[in-house]
Amino acid sequence: MAVPAGFLNPSDAAERLGVSAKALRLYEERGLIAPVRSAAGWRAYGPAEMARAADIVALRTLGFSLAQIARVRDGDPAGMERALADHQATLEARMRHLAGVVERIGRTRERLARGQTPTIGDLARLQAQPGESDVVVAFDLPWPWGGERFELRDVRPLNYIVGPLFSGKTRLARRLCETLPGAAFLDLDRTMPDGTSWIERLEADPALRARVDRALAWLVEDGAVPSDPMTALLAGLEAEGPRVLVVDMIEQGLDAPSQEALSAHLRRRATASRPLFMLTRSTAILELDAVGADEAIILCPANHSPPVRVAPYPGAAGYETVASCLATPEVRARTRGVIAARPAGG
Repeated sequence: MAVPAGFLNPSDAAERLGVSAKALRLYEERGLIAPVRSAAGWRAYGPAEMARAADIVALRTLGFSLAQIARVRDGDPAGMERALADHQATLEARMRHLAGVVERIGRTRERLARGQTPTIGDLARLQAQPGESDVVVAFDLPWPWGGERFELRDVRPLNYIVGPLFSGKTRLARRLCETLPGAAFLDLDRTMPDGTSWIERLEADPALRARVDRALAWLVEDGAVPSDPMTALLAGLEAEGPRVLVVDMIEQGLDAPSQEALSAHLRRRATASRPLFMLTRSTAILELDAVGADEAIILCPANHSPPVRVAPYPGAAGYETVASCLATPEVRARTRGVIAARPAGG
């Protein structure tokens, strides 16, 4: 792709900024940046465009929505207090987590000084979320597997479960929910973990209603379309009680802008929230080139070999298979309602 001298193409600009090319297009669509065009019509980012984009990325890190960034650009401070309060809460949660890590490292060093050598598993769990350091997910895989042992030690804040139809990913998700301490399953109907409908729960819980409204407002400012499926999902995500949440097809009922806004929202709140396992087949939810350190991908292979963790970079074992299981929201909408067959009783 030919671009003017001193300018970057979208791919190089995104890599320099640490975001995806899709994020740059979204900034452009919202009028926040205006890349120049090469003679052939290609987008190009010069020093001025890169500086503006870097400012946007920095504000996004602070928790500002794109609408709030636009207001800041226009000199309107509305919404700034809420965004800063959210970011402060996120940082305080990270501080508590880091304090727990420091404490666990100190205890490990004390044991090492007494001649007690830690195992690889002990060291791997030093970075675990508070209260999860001793959790090891281990169980015999259900049908359609043959009872092989499955073990997961490193539970990340965001965990994607991916696989083709008939691969068993829903069964894996349910067994994870049964095994993880304090976990709850949010099914396709978005029934709340306590068995009530999300409408009943919101009507009975003003505090939950306020949290859902707050999250929905942020998502709408980022381009999401308000809908019953979005509200139902947020009710499950914001409900108190479960220590881990497992969500069946998190993109269910959401259009493309809503999925993109939801993905950004989940990443923004990941380190301050309980672990989340989510089934997905959407590239808007699982954007492979944007997967970070707080995220993990679990693949259920089509041949029913045991599920495996997949590293998020081309060439890694299973990466191409994961990519082949994902589709854009538009393609997913064409196959809505197509699910794997499930035998009676399970």
